[in-house]
Amino acid sequence: MPLVTSVIFDLDGVLADSEPWWNQIDAKLLSEYGVNYRGEYHQDVVGVSYRIAIDFYKKTFGVDAPAEQLMKRRGEIAAEFFADRVGLFPNTGKVLEELREQKLRLAVATSSVGSSARPFLDRHQLTQFFDVIVTGDEVERGKPAPDIYLRAAKELTLRAEECLVIEDALAGIAAAKAANMRVAAIPDARFVNPASYEEKADWVLGSLRELPDLVRTLTPIS
Repeated sequence: MPLVTSVIFDLDGVLADSEPWWNQIDAKLLSEYGVNYRGEYHQDVVGVSYRIAIDFYKKTFGVDAPAEQLMKRRGEIAAEFFADRVGLFPNTGKVLEELREQKLRLAVATSSVGSSARPFLDRHQLTQFFDVIVTGDEVERGKPAPDIYLRAAKELTLRAEECLVIEDALAGIAAAKAANMRVAAIPDARFVNPASYEEKADWVLGSLRELPDLVRTLTPIS
């Protein structure tokens, strides 16, 4: 396999400690349509595109509103939460600095929409680290389809084989694999069993802090 020259990060659950908030975001959304949601379907929507999540909720709860309306409202609510509640995982900035020191090109490819993802990265002073940022509203098909990762590689002007994807969700791992990229998973043990990731990802890490050491084994930079 070619050496890794780029690392592409998912945002939710990898850089942003946002997964605990998504149940509240979706509970607020669904309450506006008469649904009392307590996060019981978290695993069905984690890591997937807005379209897939909304289609799931419409079918599961019988919500009659148009999907586009629900998607727009979900984005508005998410932007509110990302603006002042969602924080970073420990060591995020330090890890990104170390990867930059290894001369790697960095990107974000997130199912979240730009109105929440980009201000979040700005607020936490992370935008400077990334050569490319692709959000869920910029591609036709969201994860688990490979489009967002292929788009990121194209904007980086790199082959898929040169990219290492960092994911926390099985849908995201499937998207990266469909794009012919290698994947390091950082599953959140608060929500999933990390053992279930071992057959899906190329590597399973305990935290973001382990990433620079892994990358050193995959790059030409010592």
